Amino acid sequence: MNDDTFVPRSRGARAESTVLGVVVAVPEPWAQLLTDWRAKCGDPQAGLVPPHVTLLPPTEVPGAQRQAVTDHLAAVARQHPPFDMHLSGTGTFSPVSEVVFVAVARGIGSCELLANDVRTGPLARPLAYPYHPHVTVAHDVSADMLDLAYSALADLSAEFRVDHFTEFEQAESGAWVVAREYPLCGPARG
Repeated sequence: MNDDTFVPRSRGARAESTVLGVVVAVPEPWAQLLTDWRAKCGDPQAGLVPPHVTLLPPTEVPGAQRQAVTDHLAAVARQHPPFDMHLSGTGTFSPVSEVVFVAVARGIGSCELLANDVRTGPLARPLAYPYHPHVTVAHDVSADMLDLAYSALADLSAEFRVDHFTEFEQAESGAWVVAREYPLCGPARG
């Protein structure tokens, strides 16, 4: 399994905790296009996981830490300026993980800096794989559907401004719902 996969987790987590993820959400019209492709490929997460670039993979957080997490994420957002993102072409993690993704062509460094800062303090955690910003479009599907996603989206080009990141919380259903958005308001980098 890819470390940043937002899949339904057993809600065997203690009642006093929640599972959070932090992402750069892909805006419309590209979000719907990527959701539709994920569904077309038969990906079981198509309706549960909005298209995104992960900054913090699903992480269990004790309820007592919730305010500390909110304060931490707000502080991180205040340190980072908005940036431009360009999604272009496709890639795969095969043979390590059978995933097809849309590649981040511009904004990689900004995502890396954000992700590093998000994964500190109350959200400090190791990753199973090196951080690689991307947007998953096919996972847990047959090889022919992986090939379809890889070839059909190879010419995709989506450019947009990233002016916030989003904290998601996993609902009992397994779906990810927006908990809070954090505006990026740090000074521009020279």
